[in-house]
Amino acid sequence: MDNLDYGIIGNCKSAALVSKTGSLDWCCLPNFDSAGVFAKLLDEEKGGNFEILVSEDYNIEQEYLWETNILSSVFDNGTDAFQLIDFMPRYPREDGSYYAPPDIIRFFRLLKGKPEFRIKYDPKLDFAREKTHTENKGGYLKSFTKEGKYDSLFFYSNFELKDIEEQNMLTLTQNAYCLVGYHEKLIPQNLDRAYLKFQRTKTYWMNWSSKTARYTHYSEEIMRSALVLKALTYKKSGAVLAAATTSLPETIGEERNWDYRFCWIRDSSMVIKVMAGLGHMESAQEFLQFIIDIIPNKDEKIQIMYGINGEKELTEHILDHLKGYKNSQPVRTGNAAYIQKQNDIYGILMEVIYQQYLQFETSLENSEELWTIVRGIVNIVEEHWQQPDKGIWELRTEDRHFVFSKLLCWVAVDRAIKIGEVLRMGINDTRWKSLRAEIYTDIYNNGWNEEIQAYTQSYGSTDLDASTLLMESYGFIEAKDPRFIKTVEATERELCKDGLMYRYKNKDDFGEPSSSFTICTFWLIDSLFKIGQREKSKRLFDQLLSYSNHLGLFSEDIDFKTKRLLGNFPQAYSHLALIETAANFSKGISAEESWLSDF
Repeated sequence: MDNLDYGIIGNCKSAALVSKTGSLDWCCLPNFDSAGVFAKLLDEEKGGNFEILVSEDYNIEQEYLWETNILSSVFDNGTDAFQLIDFMPRYPREDGSYYAPPDIIRFFRLLKGKPEFRIKYDPKLDFAREKTHTENKGGYLKSFTKEGKYDSLFFYSNFELKDIEEQNMLTLTQNAYCLVGYHEKLIPQNLDRAYLKFQRTKTYWMNWSSKTARYTHYSEEIMRSALVLKALTYKKSGAVLAAATTSLPETIGEERNWDYRFCWIRDSSMVIKVMAGLGHMESAQEFLQFIIDIIPNKDEKIQIMYGINGEKELTEHILDHLKGYKNSQPVRTGNAAYIQKQNDIYGILMEVIYQQYLQFETSLENSEELWTIVRGIVNIVEEHWQQPDKGIWELRTEDRHFVFSKLLCWVAVDRAIKIGEVLRMGINDTRWKSLRAEIYTDIYNNGWNEEIQAYTQSYGSTDLDASTLLMESYGFIEAKDPRFIKTVEATERELCKDGLMYRYKNKDDFGEPSSSFTICTFWLIDSLFKIGQREKSKRLFDQLLSYSNHLGLFSEDIDFKTKRLLGNFPQAYSHLALIETAANFSKGISAEESWLSDF
């Protein structure tokens, strides 16, 4: 498979990736950040998968069931056909809690004829560190490890288990199911039970989607992206993952790859702001509770990222027995970036808190705890905003005075002042307002490069950076301001290549990037739209949408030449930017009906 042609299924506890040919090539159980039980994505030989093997005369068509995270793959050779429905169960119980076990259900629906296929069930527990043994226990198959860390997995089906073990040819004469579960089932499993879970899960997703705000244009793309973001949310804690995978490289064959199965405060805050804007306020409230839980003390420093249960140590490990995606090593678990200092996280987090106060004012749950966090953040910003940091792109070498980091320090203080106004407290107003003015003046004088005629990546630098395109979105500058217009135009000239954007072009720790960072292209499109270049922005947007995979999903990066998807997948950052850009288009079009003729 030359592209990331996968669909994601999940239940807000874990997720799995299914290829366009129906092969389950990635899944970590019981949670998102657990060890892999299927990891063919990272090693085609050792990784393990769960595959449906059909003859070459079968055509396979894949799509999501309408407004759900349930994947449908139809296998059809003209005479014989069946539908494979893949999902992870999630639905409410009568007591208000959710049934969301670490299970994958594959439902086989007979459509016509007598389809024949083999099932290759080949789990490799604990990222295939040790050999996985599979035994037939009568009512189920049990896979387990004998050496190293013990782990196990259970397989249930109404197919003959011996035929699964031996990969014998199966003839589908009636509907069937397979269930892969992390835990042994205490209640007998059967086809009716699997079908009932399917219907309840479908109802859950359709109900969730029905609460999502509708837009006049690009509504399908917005909905699919919202469903991706929901699938990357860990319900237990409120954390939002950056992506469902680890170690998918930004460039094939290079070492620039990381574990993204964690919660970055910056990414998550941006996602939550978008989700709240779509009407899903419960996600925002759950994320704020996550923040409250990880900052229990007034002197607690905020890390840039955490584990999905709030873990603070995310030590990086190398799995050197795996070849890596397309032989791109190393394969990593954990992420050493957790120790980095990034001053931008304070402003982005404060923006989310501010949006929640606007919605709920003093009736916001945990309002007093959040106000304590607000005051604490301002104190941290006041103490540290003049110091250099690693920046939004997490450069692993020298610290710099990044313009985006300074901008978000300004945002932190600005939103804190506004929160105080919402609460009618006026606390520290004079001091905070003078701090806001001081940071603003510093950015205005030192972030702007007169020679380049643009805001640049860092103070004194001539390098441009896509993150400066967000200065208008955060309210630092107006779209009609000549400085913003010139920054957009200069950034496009320098960083845009064939309609795709570099994050930056100056060499970083690993040399000049050779792939486009997807979110940056959305930022450019949004900025062009705001400064009045609407036809160009729409053309670039439609072009970018065409680079998604067959299901409308995006990873972190796109190769400039081949347009293949690269980097961890699916990427929350990319999909939140898609939603923001599409929503801005929709609002702008509604306000200016004459532009509708372009659609």
